[in-house]
This record gives sequence, structure tokens and C-alpha cells, in this order.
Amino acid sequence: MAVAAAGGGGGGRAQRSGWLEVLVRERWHKVLANLGGEALVLSGEERPDGAAHNGLGGDGAACRGAEGGGGAAAVRTAFTDPPEQVPEAVSNKKRCVKVLKQELGGLGISIKGGKENKMPILISKIFKGLAADQTQALYVGDAILAVNGTDLRDATHDEAVQALKRAGKEVLLEVKYMREATPYVKKGSPVSEIGWETPPPESPRLGCASADPLSQLSLSIHRDKKTIPLKMCYVTRNMTVSDPENRLIEVHSPDAKHTVVLRSKDSATAQAWFNAIHSSVNELIPKVIAEVRDQLGKTGIAGSREIRHLGWLAEKVPGDNEKHWKPVLVVLTEKDLLIYESMPRMKEAWFSPLHTYPLLATRLVHSGPGKGSPQSGVDLSFATRTGTRQGIETHLFRTETSRDLSLWTRSVVQGCHNSAELITEITTSCTYKSQECRLTIHYEHGFSLTTEPQDGAFSKTIAQYPYEKLKMSSDDGIRMLYLDFGGKDGEIQLDLHSCPKPIVFIIHSFLSAKITRLGLVA
Repeated sequence: MAVAAAGGGGGGRAQRSGWLEVLVRERWHKVLANLGGEALVLSGEERPDGAAHNGLGGDGAACRGAEGGGGAAAVRTAFTDPPEQVPEAVSNKKRCVKVLKQELGGLGISIKGGKENKMPILISKIFKGLAADQTQALYVGDAILAVNGTDLRDATHDEAVQALKRAGKEVLLEVKYMREATPYVKKGSPVSEIGWETPPPESPRLGCASADPLSQLSLSIHRDKKTIPLKMCYVTRNMTVSDPENRLIEVHSPDAKHTVVLRSKDSATAQAWFNAIHSSVNELIPKVIAEVRDQLGKTGIAGSREIRHLGWLAEKVPGDNEKHWKPVLVVLTEKDLLIYESMPRMKEAWFSPLHTYPLLATRLVHSGPGKGSPQSGVDLSFATRTGTRQGIETHLFRTETSRDLSLWTRSVVQGCHNSAELITEITTSCTYKSQECRLTIHYEHGFSLTTEPQDGAFSKTIAQYPYEKLKMSSDDGIRMLYLDFGGKDGEIQLDLHSCPKPIVFIIHSFLSAKITRLGLVA
């Protein structure tokens, strides 16, 4: 898992840029994040002094002054200045070096480490021709112990950056060369270690980001980039990482194998970043549906013909732990609700969902106050119940925004009603008064009970009732269905030979669809 922390940013929904920290292998590293329409780009390039740079045309003079004409050769690193070139007399001895900070370019160094990384503040780069390089007394791998008398041995990375910024024009650095730290400063950008693989070619182009749409935003930052295609990513909050300050954003990969967590400086900024990333992902869903349709062709999806809606939801894991949720991909077709553990990559994977629930036997039973919502004080959950031969199966889902909640609940209810109009009729065998029969429920015509045909003979109708005659229905949850049409015979008792819940739910769906069609429900 990679965790990132945002220092702020600007821009609107289509573009947003700001400095983040990324936690790779339990260590934090500052990176620049750029959000475009289809990708989130994390850039690992550093600035002199570790200072912030907004990536949108702000004060980039220090970077340009250091690298403007010489490219990579204009920067001293652990590769260009290996430990064996550092004089032995310098190693492991404290030194005081006076640096005259330049108006453009500052001290001309980049730093790594800090208390949060369990490392001292280390010089990781020295920009040739700038102040630090001109002293000829500083080395890549020097630990900065103090700045103008301010002790940095227990400082965080940000505290060190601020101390260097406040130091004034004349800066006295107390340093000590640490040969053993060379592998740390020699390491490439932590961005390259973020685990995020793009899907293989057989996927419906989920990972095929075209030319980087953010190249103009990156300015002088060209190396050490991690481009995260947002198509079918799951953007959520409070899922896998504890967030007592409400500052985290999680981005999960479509294959559910990788997670990047963004942390902002405050709750409001985190919400702004979340809204921007979430909107970008949502805007890509119609394109994904079209691509999946092309991929599946005429074969359809798991017995259905077409996808009506899809997206990621958090599903409550059964148990006592109120906070235990897991990501699931939910797909609504013209007749089924399908649940997958991840976005299918190959065509065949679409045919094997984790769960398949007929919409005709499913109903929305909750959309209101509950626990565990990602936004404090706002409930964004809904529940479904499906009648199956094993009984009733209940799922509690959580969306990310109120708009998502409205879209999903409306889609489920409309899906149930559309399925009723599409399927029109269901028939099941049963026993009535010790006689083998068939119960047929028709969307338009109501209920009919007929005998099973014997020896090629036609079946006989025992009873027929329109929906308006139904006074009450009930069941024993095991095999018996009770229908009361108010006739002289009283309640009809039918042995369905299996759990009656699917039939009970189907009756409800037919009735609900008819009432809605008549405009009796707002």
C-alpha cells in the first residue's frame, strides 16, 4: 500500500495540483500530484531545499537556476559523487559550513529523511553552480545536524524545510557525513516503488492512458512519475486506513490489488481533493460501460443482455465490527444485480460474478440513517434483500456521496420494476390439496392455479385471481405460501417444495411495478 499526504492545491474539477507526501514501505516522501480528466500523476522530482512548488507556474526559479542548462549533469547526487570520492578526513566528523543563500536558487540543495522516516535530515542533491556547491565543502550524504544553531537532529522533514527557509541570507550548517546513509539518498524516487500495475491488453482499455494529459502542468518535472489511470478506480474514505482527523482519501486499483491513500493538511482540503478525483472517476463510467459492451459483444454478461449501471460500493462485512467494510463492484443489468470482487479483465471473467441476484426477487429495504458512513454525520448507505431458495439474503452497501446514493437507490428500484415488465410471468410447481399443480403469476393478469397435465391431457384451471383480489400473503419461511383472496374457501395454502421467499419477493415486485406505473407512488 502507498499512502500519500496532501499539502494543499488548487484548480477545479478537471485539473488540480498540489504537493503530497507518499508513504512507501512505512516512510513518507513528498511528491507533486497532478489530477487531470483521466489520470492522477504523482511526480517524485524534488526542488532545492525541499521547498514547495505548486506546479502551476509559481516560483520555479530555484529549479530552473539549478537545472536550466545542464540537465542531469547539473545536479550532484550519490551517483555522481559516490562515497569513495568523499575524503576520509571528512567521514563521521562534525563540520560547520557557511553558505551564502542566493536570491534565485536558495541554498541549492535537496533534502531527504526526517523524524517521521526514522532518518536524519540528509542532503540528497546539490545543484551545481548554486550556493551549497560553491562552498566546495558539502557532500551528498551529509546529515544536517543544525541550522544557525537550531538543532535538527529530531526534526521532521517539514520542520527542516521551514528552518532552512527561515535561516536568512547567511546560513551556518552543522553537518556530518554519513557514509552508511548513501543507499538511502542513492535510491530513486519513492514514486517508482508505488505498486500500481496497469491491466493487460485483454482488458477493455482500463489501463491504456494515452499521452499524459498533464504534461503541460508538470513544467520542469519530467522524471520519476507514476501515472494512475482513474478509469474504474474506487475512490473512497475510511475504508482501509484509520482516519480520526478525516484527512484521508483512498484510491483503489480496478483489480483491487493496490491502494494509494492521500492525506491532506486539513479536512476541507481533503474533501476538495476527494470531490475532484471522485468526479473524474464518475465521468469515465459511461465510457467504461461502452467499452465493456464492445468487449462482450452479443454474448452479454452472465446471462443478461446489457449493462444498465455499474460502479464500486462499500459492502458491510457480516459480523459485530461496525467499521468492517469491503470494496465490491456492483453491476446492474436489465434483469440481475451482479457483484464482483474486482473489475474483470478478461471477457470470461464477466460470466462468473461472486453473486447473482435476480432483480425481480430483490427489493430496496433501507436508505436512511445508519452507521459507518464515510462523511461524519451523513448516512450514505442502502440495503437490499433478495428472496432465494436458501432464504433471504441481505446486503448493506455504502456510497460515497448523496448523489451516488440517490443514483444507486433509484437504479435498483427502477431495475426491479423494469425487470417485472420484461419478464412478465413466472411459474412454479406446487402442491394444493394433495394435488400436483402449477402456480403462475403474471404481471398483467394476476394469479392462476392449474393442474399438472397428465398423459398428454391439457391442464385444468383450478382458480384465477387478479391482483386487486389479493388481501394478504404470507409464508412459513420453509416451503408453505399462503394467499388470501377473500373467497369462500378462505386462505389458499400452497406447498412450494422449497423456500417460498423468491415467490414472495416476486409478488412484491409485480405489485410495486404496477402501482408505480399507475402513478400511485411519488
